[in-house]
Amino acid sequence: MIGMISGTCLMAGTGEAIVDCGGVGYLVRCGVRTLREMSEGEPVRLHIETHVREQSITLFGFVSEEERAWFERLQAVQGVGPKAALSILDILTPGDVMSAAALEDKAAFSRASGVGPKLATRIATELSGKPPPLGRGFTSAFTAPTSDVVGGATRNEGLSDMRLRNDAISALANLGIGQSDALRAVAEAYQTFEDDPALDDLVRSALKRLGS
Repeated sequence: MIGMISGTCLMAGTGEAIVDCGGVGYLVRCGVRTLREMSEGEPVRLHIETHVREQSITLFGFVSEEERAWFERLQAVQGVGPKAALSILDILTPGDVMSAAALEDKAAFSRASGVGPKLATRIATELSGKPPPLGRGFTSAFTAPTSDVVGGATRNEGLSDMRLRNDAISALANLGIGQSDALRAVAEAYQTFEDDPALDDLVRSALKRLGS
């Protein structure tokens, strides 16, 4: 089982890349977000989800452990295969997936290529109220947060974004608030900020929503 590869990007095309690791070129299936972080001739490190089938072994690569973990979690929903899971992660960051699930926002999932209304509803329903996947537990050692610009504001993607939301959810849980309510309140509160808020501000905003 391959969990991570580190080497040099030889080629990056549509939906896949070849990474040279000690003279061996690994063909890795990747989504748009991962390919965007790769450049030919540059070093790369990918978190790998290995799929073993009767006649093939397929490697799916991600720049963050959060994305890999959500790729795995999404496929736990009936009808979601690797292609649909990658399509969802092409348009939604791990934090966005968590928010969409908490809010049962089927419209967010339906924007992904190959995800119809019925499947989007099933994804939103089955993931609602569930905590984010834990992943393999060594994210901090290998993952650096990336950033994207949305509407003129900078949003952290991956590690810091997920930590912020998870810390806010934990703070609400420590106050005796149920997990499902905490997830929804933090998701709603986070959407009101143009850029990543301080933890205290996010918690206060979530508490206001719970009290309204």
